[in-house]
Amino acid sequence: MRIWIDESARIPPYEQLRAQLRLMVSSGRLKPRERLPPIRSLAAELSLAPGTVARAYRELEWAGILEGRGRAGTFVVDEPPVAFSVVERQLADAAAAFAEAADRLGVDQQAAMMAVETAFAGRADPNLSTE
Repeated sequence: MRIWIDESARIPPYEQLRAQLRLMVSSGRLKPRERLPPIRSLAAELSLAPGTVARAYRELEWAGILEGRGRAGTFVVDEPPVAFSVVERQLADAAAAFAEAADRLGVDQQAAMMAVETAFAGRADPNLSTE
């Protein structure tokens, strides 16, 4: 599972995680009835506090996207109530294509994300030089 948390972002880590998991369910990358990693495992993998991951999972449970089954784990529900727009699908496809291209180039995830941020920063300020 590819999840990237930007520690310097203004968006809290639990919200970044929640949004990425929601997108993964919406795009079909996480399938109905698929088990998510245990909270502690995912927290360790992402260098987050377990409470941060638990909060993201809990909010997705409240939204009817995930289902906690106690010691059995957390699963995507059978029919997630996630409306997925054409724009969201295109964005997910573009992101997947970019991730594959970065892999082919041998670029790690952090460097790839920095390249995206740089590209957006350049678009936001047309006077920004790329020399």
